Amino acid sequence: MADNDKPLRKISEAFKELETKVNSQTQDVEIATFSHACSLVSPLFGCLGIAFKFAEMDYVAKVEDLCEASKSIVSLQIMLDRDIQQNSVKRAGSHSRNLLRVKRGLDMVRVLFEQILAMEGNSLKGPASTAYAQVFAPHHGWAIRKAVAAGMYALPTKAQLLKKLNEDESSAKLHMQNYVVSSAPLIIYIDKLFHSRELGVDW
Repeated sequence: MADNDKPLRKISEAFKELETKVNSQTQDVEIATFSHACSLVSPLFGCLGIAFKFAEMDYVAKVEDLCEASKSIVSLQIMLDRDIQQNSVKRAGSHSRNLLRVKRGLDMVRVLFEQILAMEGNSLKGPASTAYAQVFAPHHGWAIRKAVAAGMYALPTKAQLLKKLNEDESSAKLHMQNYVVSSAPLIIYIDKLFHSRELGVDW
């Protein structure tokens, strides 16, 4: 089977590369590398069905914006500082705001994978509900939370998800574990970018 039919493997490899960058601490994270890795995660939201449709649409649009930004801005730090100078950080549609939304998408996938790795059985309802409650729910109004709760009943089973991702149980576990480990420092790094500029991340 061709590699391009293996979204989980591609995600796992791309985030390993980003983790190396973050851990080296010698350079800032390039937007081009970051947005490319994030774009690989997009199909995953699609595989989760109607419950995460809002997340998929929101995430994909924000990642596209960062891809576009990478043509004229080199790194995440420069992008954030530029928005600060232009006093547009918290404006709807700003690159910084979009970065924060994308980071939440990555974090949700991290928690989802952690939960899947820890679970017994075939239902994704528990892992998906936990991931949603931890990462997205605090930022969503009642209507979206209600729609997501209703959509949870239409989630694929774990077996169906793995089939869509062209993975078997053992390879999926390996790639999910890799993503959990490699995305964590990146998520902390992005949070620090915002906190070090006294912007916070809860908006």
